[in-house]
Amino acid sequence: MSGARVLSAAPIGVIVAGGLSRRMRNNAEGVAPMDKTLLDLGGRSLLHHVIDRLAPQVSSLVLNTNGPAARYAAFGLPLCPDTLPDHPGPLAGVLAGMDHAAARGHTHIVTAAGDTPFLPCDLVPRLMLAAEGSTQGVALAASGLGPDAGDGTPRLHPTFALWPVHLRDDLRGALQAGHRRMMRFAEQHDAAIARFPCPAGAPDPFYNINTPEDLREAQAWLARTG
Repeated sequence: MSGARVLSAAPIGVIVAGGLSRRMRNNAEGVAPMDKTLLDLGGRSLLHHVIDRLAPQVSSLVLNTNGPAARYAAFGLPLCPDTLPDHPGPLAGVLAGMDHAAARGHTHIVTAAGDTPFLPCDLVPRLMLAAEGSTQGVALAASGLGPDAGDGTPRLHPTFALWPVHLRDDLRGALQAGHRRMMRFAEQHDAAIARFPCPAGAPDPFYNINTPEDLREAQAWLARTG
């Protein structure tokens, strides 16, 4: 299988933070925070941790969020809200990032979730290398073992991916047709896999914060590692 054209420049990074944080409702008041990416971890927000790790790997960063702009002003990032209504999920954030990049003449984006404070510091180069094995230039991250650990299948993380911007019309059509699964779209476009190790005693690099318990575990890991 012949690979796609090798990237000549670093892609735009798109932090996908458009979710509604439904699973953070287990706090003392029983009310979900306005945005879980703003939760504190070690004295800094989850979003700060993601920015610190992703920014050195990309040409520029943009934040996909559907919250008010004033909430994110301190981060100094351009915002690109979903361009489709009714919060159709992370793929809508990918589309918003593609449209943002296309309007500025960029050919590729890398997406990352805004609630993953331990994401790899070599995410982008590994995705770019893996994408050479895809006819469409798409690559997804994977780590550890999936549910069927016996067969050595890695756990896939489709929110962490390299996407060529020319797929945006295909993606828009898929979303408008009600197809919202990231893996389905990625598989239909010959996604390659970039596998990342899970060091012993460390969290999965794609560990994400969905619940108060997840946040407590992340705080414990951070305290142990300094």
